[in-house]
Amino acid sequence: MPTQLSWKAKEATVGELAERAGVATSALRFYEREGLIRSRRTSGNQRRYSRDTLRRVAFIRASQRLGMPLASIREALALLPEGRTPTPADWAAVSECWRDDLNQRIALMEQLRDHLTDCIGCGCLSLTTCALVNHHDRLGEEGPGARALARPGGPDTSQAGEQQESADGDVRAGSGRCDVDAAG
Repeated sequence: MPTQLSWKAKEATVGELAERAGVATSALRFYEREGLIRSRRTSGNQRRYSRDTLRRVAFIRASQRLGMPLASIREALALLPEGRTPTPADWAAVSECWRDDLNQRIALMEQLRDHLTDCIGCGCLSLTTCALVNHHDRLGEEGPGARALARPGGPDTSQAGEQQESADGDVRAGSGRCDVDAAG
């Protein structure tokens, strides 16, 4: 019979939290070892998590699905207060510190979605547009990977391989780093 976390409970056991959060108990122990969540110990050395840990775990899982590194997740969670349930303003500070990085990630995903049927400068030369955008794999001279896809705005099939590029010729999502001191 599944463990049920009562809506009245202010704390949860590792099993209750894992079940309600939809993660394995080993994941919770890992998150705790990595400094992402905290628990208190009972006199019998059992973990007890405050109920607001559910939101932190949900945040961790969503961040991981977006590809955010654990170090960035840890930095963002460090913006949240200790000893009290985070308020909407606390969560807004976390959201703000990741805004630029998330916008870059969204732009990259949209670019991939919108340009995957075009030549992306990977060197395969298998699409008709490859002969126009990446004639004789000229983009390979710029470096490895999908050179046209790495540019702001994606491939530009109108200029046959003469797209503008950033200083390093690549666009990546940011590190997701937050300035813990600035938010406090």
